[in-house]
Amino acid sequence: MMAKGMTQRIGLDMPVMIAFGCIILLLLAGSLYSREFLSPDYLLQQLQVGAFLGIIASGAMMVILLGHIDLSIPWTVTLGAMMATALGGWIGEPGVWLAIPFGISCGALIGVLNGLGVAYLRLPSMIFTLGMNAVVQGLMVLHTGGFAPQDHATDAMHFLAVKRTIFGIPNALFVWALVGIIVILILRRTAFGRAVYAIGNRESVAYLSGINTNGVLIGCFAFCGACAAFAGVLLAGYSTKAYQAMGDAYLLPAIAAVVLGGTNILGGRGNYLGTIAGVILITLLQSILSVMQMPEAGRQVIYGAVIISMLLLYGRGARTRS
Repeated sequence: MMAKGMTQRIGLDMPVMIAFGCIILLLLAGSLYSREFLSPDYLLQQLQVGAFLGIIASGAMMVILLGHIDLSIPWTVTLGAMMATALGGWIGEPGVWLAIPFGISCGALIGVLNGLGVAYLRLPSMIFTLGMNAVVQGLMVLHTGGFAPQDHATDAMHFLAVKRTIFGIPNALFVWALVGIIVILILRRTAFGRAVYAIGNRESVAYLSGINTNGVLIGCFAFCGACAAFAGVLLAGYSTKAYQAMGDAYLLPAIAAVVLGGTNILGGRGNYLGTIAGVILITLLQSILSVMQMPEAGRQVIYGAVIISMLLLYGRGARTRS
């Protein structure tokens, strides 16, 4: 009993252990294609790429724990990148660090609007956020005239996304670690985090117990939007500029990473260690699929199949408990 309690406290439940087991299998499978797959440089490069997905998944996890989903992630990523590069190009060198918080705040604003629509209008999060994604897409097309923006990433964005300043470890990994620490502290050490789990288990009961459910909903959606925009800022720094639809490739992988890590897609259950495992698993899977030259359509089929499988698994569990 003591061992089981300790395992649960550190987050090593069965889905998490399965995810880490799959990571080991993927590493072994990748080494069969190339010996460089297990080299430290290659693994650090994969973790650097995975850090962008990890930041997006951090925000997506907060919303999924509520039993909701945010489908505005793709163009919120693009919004953060385009707004940050636009401000950086407009104010020039004196405000090089201001572009980053500006891009993040734009994403947080979209998240607040999503939260307001879900909390007060009581609209399904899937439908409302999908509509918001279309609105943001239209705004960005108007902003750029349908072409790639002319503004380039600032030196600060490039520094955070690409540079390696401590022991050869990519700075993007430290940024992801910081975001992860914030999520862990929120979920484990604050009343807000306990409210997130309570709402995910049953929102009506959480409301009757005195929890400000609308405030928690808005806060989680705002955090998700901020994380998506922050990842977009870093992606712009990684590729030196923003471009149209740069976030489209991250929606399904982010959701798949969260549910692969054991977070119940119906809400109320999950821990951040599982999300870390899911992000690494998806990143390695993408790498292997690239080596195998699998087209993007095939990858989307795999991500969709993962999400459907986990939904069926958790859905049955929820009906059994009720």
